[in-house]
Amino acid sequence: MNIENILTDKIVQGFKEIYNLTIDKPELQATRKDFEGDVTLVVFPYVKQLRKNPKEVAETIGQYLKENVPDIKDYNVVGGFLNLVIDDAHYTRFLNEIYADKNYGLTPAKKEKAMMVEYSSPNTNKPLHLGHIRNNLLGHSISEIYKATGKPVIKTQIINDRGIHICKSMLAWQKFGAGETPESSGLKGDKLAGKYYVKFDQEYKKQIAELKAQGLSEEEAKKQAPILLEAQEMLRKWEAKDPEVMELWHKMNHWVYKGFDQTYKDLGVSFDKNYYESETYLLGKKVVEEGLKKGIFFQKEDGSVWADLSAEGLDEKLLLRGDGTSVYMTQDIGTAIKRFEDFDIDSHIYVVGNEQDYHFQVLFLILKKLGYDWADKLYHLSYGMVELPHGKMKSREGTVVDADDLMEEMTNTAREISQELGKLEGYSDEEKERLYRIIGLGALKYYILKVDPKRTIMFDPKKSIDFQGNTGPFIQYTYARIQSILRKAQDLRSQDYAIEVLHPKEKEVIKQLELFPSVIANAANQQNPGVIANYVYDLVKAYNSFYQSVPILAADSKNEQIFRVKLSEKVGDTIQNGFKLLGIEVPERM
Repeated sequence: MNIENILTDKIVQGFKEIYNLTIDKPELQATRKDFEGDVTLVVFPYVKQLRKNPKEVAETIGQYLKENVPDIKDYNVVGGFLNLVIDDAHYTRFLNEIYADKNYGLTPAKKEKAMMVEYSSPNTNKPLHLGHIRNNLLGHSISEIYKATGKPVIKTQIINDRGIHICKSMLAWQKFGAGETPESSGLKGDKLAGKYYVKFDQEYKKQIAELKAQGLSEEEAKKQAPILLEAQEMLRKWEAKDPEVMELWHKMNHWVYKGFDQTYKDLGVSFDKNYYESETYLLGKKVVEEGLKKGIFFQKEDGSVWADLSAEGLDEKLLLRGDGTSVYMTQDIGTAIKRFEDFDIDSHIYVVGNEQDYHFQVLFLILKKLGYDWADKLYHLSYGMVELPHGKMKSREGTVVDADDLMEEMTNTAREISQELGKLEGYSDEEKERLYRIIGLGALKYYILKVDPKRTIMFDPKKSIDFQGNTGPFIQYTYARIQSILRKAQDLRSQDYAIEVLHPKEKEVIKQLELFPSVIANAANQQNPGVIANYVYDLVKAYNSFYQSVPILAADSKNEQIFRVKLSEKVGDTIQNGFKLLGIEVPERM
């Protein structure tokens, strides 16, 4: 049991016994470096209720803890702060307890209802881009973090495979593609579809300009452009299951799915279940029509169906157009219901950018109005956009940063920097290429995940690959350094040691290790992988300070050698486990 848990129980017990005061979890923090101590209790939150001097409360609780917690060696009081000095024996004992557990910090799956996490959810008219990378990395990492708390997780995505945007790619390929295929072009299927989405927009703009030259207003030209009217007609034919349109739709979607699968594999993410908008929108339409009959929704003169949310401080929301076609909200209603029918889940997290905050506010409210109790267990993990030095990305104009291209660029950058540093002597070409990819993707993932999801990221590939500072490669290099020590000390790892007094740097490392389980819990509660990323960085900083301050294999005694090797091994395990929660690999050598 770690010291924080021990202290929490005893502090709660002490306030009850001494003051008859029931308190929640006490506020514990690491003692400031300019004071003696390891853990500090802040007593200010309780002095108002007790009507006592904070220093007096701290002294009284400090004496109680010293008498009732054997691992407390001493204490001191600074104002309303109680600084507790923990005996070195606690930390050596703790390291012994966790040493053999390779999965230290990771809780085995509990027998309880699962949580569903939705992420990625692409459109089948274009390849995945930089924004999708942040989405996928967040969704995958949050899933792994919840699993590390013992919560069963089902990872899913909704593939937006229908709608006017899909028809735009299909129509452009039909008109201008001349039978081009992924095989004939050498392009991944998703990139081929994206090429024709851009082509549609180019032709659309050309036709708008021509109509404006004929005297139409811009608004009229946008509505009357022949290519848009053709795309709208194709959508109507799709909804009517026209055989020719359906054949083209199946063919191009197959190309795109194959391309997506390769990108997901390269990025290291996966899904337990895929849902398709082309299937779930029908259930959504049915539910909306039933809601209309029950008076939950209302119909306008043009036949469109709406939800009136004005009483809840929101607006009216369109659910079905006048021609009976559905909107995104209709599909999302159907998808949510289908998922709770398909799986025994107790909650659902949507990982979607913050531009959809209002959409999910409306979705959850509509599902609640429809009478679904689980609507209160839906959460939107809203994240900020990823921006680039040259501005925002636009799919229609073909100015997005392609996910595949970015991963390749990261690998190439890792190759260039590694070759400049000259760190890879004795590696085969195959080993080098694998290492470049591990470093490049590790840099990309860490750079994105270390930032609070709510914040916008200005992404700079070059800055992310740095072997110094708060970066993935810096942490990977420390892990590889530890593995090098362990290879030289194989015989010491199975031996026992007897250490009574710790070097302050050793103690700091173990104190960091002790935090790992609570850090995982905090990351899950906050739905923020950055909590894990920055913890691993703090652990690595503490270890490197230890590494530079005390000898390991050249320590004065055999006991110290064994202890420091085992401490190093446990740090390596924890780096690996922490990075696993971020979807990042660690190399054995660098």
